Amino acid sequence: MWPHRILLGAAVLPLTLLMLRDAPVPLVLPVPAAPAHERPRGGVPQPVIVSRAAWHADEGMVRERAVYTGAVRAVFIHHTGESSDYDCADVPRMLRAVEEAHIEGNGWDDIGYNFLVDRCGTIYEGRAGGIGRAVRGAHTTGFNADSVGIAVLGNYGRGAQVPPVVVRALAKVAAWKLRPGSDPRGTVRLVSTNDASRYPKGKAAVLHVISGHRDAYQTNCPGEALYGELPAIRAAAAALRAARTGTADAEPPR
Repeated sequence: MWPHRILLGAAVLPLTLLMLRDAPVPLVLPVPAAPAHERPRGGVPQPVIVSRAAWHADEGMVRERAVYTGAVRAVFIHHTGESSDYDCADVPRMLRAVEEAHIEGNGWDDIGYNFLVDRCGTIYEGRAGGIGRAVRGAHTTGFNADSVGIAVLGNYGRGAQVPPVVVRALAKVAAWKLRPGSDPRGTVRLVSTNDASRYPKGKAAVLHVISGHRDAYQTNCPGEALYGELPAIRAAAAALRAARTGTADAEPPR
């Protein structure tokens, strides 16, 4: 979960963020950003994704190029934590604020999440380079390798309503990105790389293939309401893969 808060409806952001450089950019049509050679994973085609160029990411702010990892074995669901009462036309501005906070505030190389989803169900490219290949993000301490982090813009704590289009968008990304053979309803064994996670460095953890941030790190993210939708997200992702392949994927025996 991104620790800072973004206040919309005012020209001034919290002091932890730098001033935004320009006004909201109206979003007319999502812009697919996959390279022509991108192949669907598990038979599931890439969903429509708004590129970094379309939401005007500040590429000059990025500290290092993408680091590529192995095929995606796990998906971690997050929320960003600011108010969910926003106009989806404001999302590009929100994304630039998240990028600024992650890089300038947290000292990360780029925005931490691989993908983000707004309350209207639109999917956005997060960390650069992660559409055509598997890129290590900065979303889940100890488990950033061989995984994808997807954040929903907003706060989905207890009592919040998670729009069905959000559940569907998360399922689409998970079904597309997970490596062939992964069962979205199953579990996966991952080894922690950081003592700050729920699991000491070097310890193996058995997690859901589609997990919440809180499953691997001491946090309330992705909020009670969104966490409660994880079974629905898993089922929808499995259905998408089954529809394309004729059978639900299962983790190959080790």
